[in-house]
Amino acid sequence: MPSENGIPAEDVAEQRLLIPQLTEGMARQAAEIPGLRRRQLRIFRWIDRLKECGKRFLAPHLDCLEQYPARPLAVPRYYRKLPSLLSPPRISIVTPSFNHADYLEHTLKSVLDQNYPNLEYIVQDGASTDETVSILERYQARLACWRSEPDRGQSSALNLGFRRATGDILAYLNSDDLLLPGSLHHVAHYFSTHLEVDVIYGHRIIIDTDNSEVGRWVLPPHNDDVLAWVDFVPQETLFWRRAIWDKIGASIDESFQFAMDWDLLLRFRDAGAGFVRLPRFLGAFRLHDLQKTKTQLSGVGAREMDRLRQRTFGRRVSDLEIRDHVRPFLRRHVLFRNLYLLGFLGC
Repeated sequence: MPSENGIPAEDVAEQRLLIPQLTEGMARQAAEIPGLRRRQLRIFRWIDRLKECGKRFLAPHLDCLEQYPARPLAVPRYYRKLPSLLSPPRISIVTPSFNHADYLEHTLKSVLDQNYPNLEYIVQDGASTDETVSILERYQARLACWRSEPDRGQSSALNLGFRRATGDILAYLNSDDLLLPGSLHHVAHYFSTHLEVDVIYGHRIIIDTDNSEVGRWVLPPHNDDVLAWVDFVPQETLFWRRAIWDKIGASIDESFQFAMDWDLLLRFRDAGAGFVRLPRFLGAFRLHDLQKTKTQLSGVGAREMDRLRQRTFGRRVSDLEIRDHVRPFLRRHVLFRNLYLLGFLGC
């Protein structure tokens, strides 16, 4: 519908939408100038592209899980080329489970289909009421052990599982996450050739409920000092030696229900463990509505993280202090991520 001076009202409204500071009169004048709207649209499209480019290449992505539209999960072909192992160490993996039947089979297959020759896979279920038990019964011939019984939460389930673990290398994988192909052979080979290293982890792929990837974490090399402030270690990629596990008491602290993995890492560090971040994607972290990271982060998660920082520093620390100490690490993360995106960093 035209306005009083013949300029379509929708053109005037569009000018004010493009530049909200314009008055009605200024917007009407701008709408009268031939070609101005097209030029403005081109300018704003370029501005949007620059903003997206800045987000992609200049901003850190470790606080962002869903980074791009879902696409098929892809790993390089060489991930499936397995290194030869003359004497493969026993790897014990514990999966704590509770009512994750929708994802559990994917988790089991991601471990069992590694075809690692000396695997001890233990599943500790907390008396699930969904289809979990029937899934475990189907896979029991390939599992070292599984039980479905009441527990006191995830940390309790982990301790129940680890008490039956006999491996030289230990790890746990939650019942909604995945190991990527070839990870166990790669981990075993690294530990076998780097006897001075106690704890290793890798980069992370983020997946959705349909097993499509929606993000990637590319991490810089490990930094013990940053670990005191923030836990950026992807838990599903974490493996450690039995010797360092025994040194810290061979148990998960059951007073933690959210930050038990960060507590474990800090106890490893305080015990003198040598950490290495491997230049490879080892696991996939799943996003879904019932995920603990979504449901507990702002409540019990925040309280447990504050508790760990107070234990480390002997006082409460501010958000500003955390940002100041973590900023150099995030800059290195941006550099490594850009090198990866540009194809200069093989992972």
